[in-house]
Amino acid sequence: MSKCKKEYAFFIGLPLVLGGISGFLNQSSMEKYGNWIQPPLSPPSWVFPVAWMALYILMGVGAAMVYCKKGESWQTSIKLFLAQLFVNVFWVYFFFTLEWTLFAFFWLVALLLLVLAMTASFAKSVPLAAKLQIPYILWLVFAGYLNLGIWFLNK
Repeated sequence: MSKCKKEYAFFIGLPLVLGGISGFLNQSSMEKYGNWIQPPLSPPSWVFPVAWMALYILMGVGAAMVYCKKGESWQTSIKLFLAQLFVNVFWVYFFFTLEWTLFAFFWLVALLLLVLAMTASFAKSVPLAAKLQIPYILWLVFAGYLNLGIWFLNK
């Protein structure tokens, strides 16, 4: 890692900054979460920024590991990392700001598929980088449950 400090800073910082910007720009809309009828197991709203911060760090560490090793399919891995990050950032806008909850669910499915592809690509060169994405995948499945539940209960 010592020879790749700048790369780690970039790949960890990028999702944190983009997630922070997205959260800031959609902040007033995110307050709606507490006003919606929610499915069972819905966490309190403070859980989301904490969870996302951890997930952004894990995805960034994984991407940096792959980039610094430059093993098999590293370019594809980084393209998938950037693509899923782009899709990730817009989910907040679709779900909270526009309240397109059903559309946001399908957007989230697309995000999950991108993350699965990214994880498979990471595994080809740095298996540990792929394993670091498991919490992200599980969180997206849980987010899908919450998203679909909120759509169903509030339509």
